[in-house]
Amino acid sequence: METKKYPLELNTMPGFAGSSAYYLRYEDPHNDNALVSKEANDYWGNVDLYLGGTEHATGHLIYSRFWNKFLFDLGVVSKDEPFQKLINQGMIQGRSNFVYRIKETNTFVSYNLKDQYDVTPIHVDVNIVSNDILDIEKFRNWSPDYKSAEFILENGKYVCGWAVEKMSKSMYNVVNPDDIVEKYGADTLRLYEMFLGPLEQSKPWDTNGIDGVHRFLKKLWGLFSKGDEISLSGDEPTAEELKSLHKLIKKITFDIENFSFNTSVAAFMICVNELTALKCNKKAILEPFVILIAPYAPHIAEELYQMLGNNSSVYNAKWPVLNEEYLKENSAKYPISFNGKVRFTLELPAGMPKEEVEKTALENEQTVKIMEGKGAKKVIVVPGKIVNIVF
Repeated sequence: METKKYPLELNTMPGFAGSSAYYLRYEDPHNDNALVSKEANDYWGNVDLYLGGTEHATGHLIYSRFWNKFLFDLGVVSKDEPFQKLINQGMIQGRSNFVYRIKETNTFVSYNLKDQYDVTPIHVDVNIVSNDILDIEKFRNWSPDYKSAEFILENGKYVCGWAVEKMSKSMYNVVNPDDIVEKYGADTLRLYEMFLGPLEQSKPWDTNGIDGVHRFLKKLWGLFSKGDEISLSGDEPTAEELKSLHKLIKKITFDIENFSFNTSVAAFMICVNELTALKCNKKAILEPFVILIAPYAPHIAEELYQMLGNNSSVYNAKWPVLNEEYLKENSAKYPISFNGKVRFTLELPAGMPKEEVEKTALENEQTVKIMEGKGAKKVIVVPGKIVNIVF
């Protein structure tokens, strides 16, 4: 049999230079005479934001900076550094589960009973565990070694142990996103990943917590419907509804610019709770809300935007504009305390002069009853905060 021979590949440029400076080609992709023209590079400059995982980005940044500085020295590019801003997103860690096998047996003992035996902890596939409860039949089918396994249960269930570790196939704690999407939908997965914690921090994945985000999306959908029927109103929004919406506009706009996605999800939840309590189904409120949540939950946002009567995509919609006037407080709640102990609360107009606040508090019928005819020795008024009457 004849052996084929191939020449040794000595050209490392595509893998070294090409993968390090490809971003420059985006600036001038149809230029057949140069990597990038001076005019195009002067216009686009360097990359505004580099977002990548710590392990990959560190190595890639070294090479990118090397090549960019080399090209800068040659006069090919106009900027000394390739990237203006770097963000390393944190790693999503795995939540491992364990079963406990009594040594030299094929018997497994539940977590809270394991200290009564000499056991060996064994990683178990997290996909056959729900809320730390093992699916025994799936476990037996998971490996031929466990086909005849016996179990010592607690209250009829096998409770697994758990630990936060790096996601790894060897630890059987890798969560398949396709399974999550199949069960909860892609929007739930997106929101939950953002809700886990700050972008740059590593955080543990816990499938048990995803139900709360899924319920939130159902609650959002409920603002648009009654039962199976779409129920939307064209009425003018109230001051409370406008305040809730514009608090959200301010928060989400700030969070997106500062990559604080986890606090955005919390703000969406608060706003939906407020609008639910107000029984709001008004288009003037819900349409801006849908535009705000579109970058976070694109699929449900697109569908809700169509339900609002729009024919174009939500991604062509104009971003809602904040009106600070709607955030101004018209009234202030004053806890009224006597000798340092709060007894009741008064709601008074915001900006009321201290003298008027003091007069109103002293003349209130509850104050008269509590003081029993005694005169006030001292009245302390902290505007917009508290009134303390010493007698």
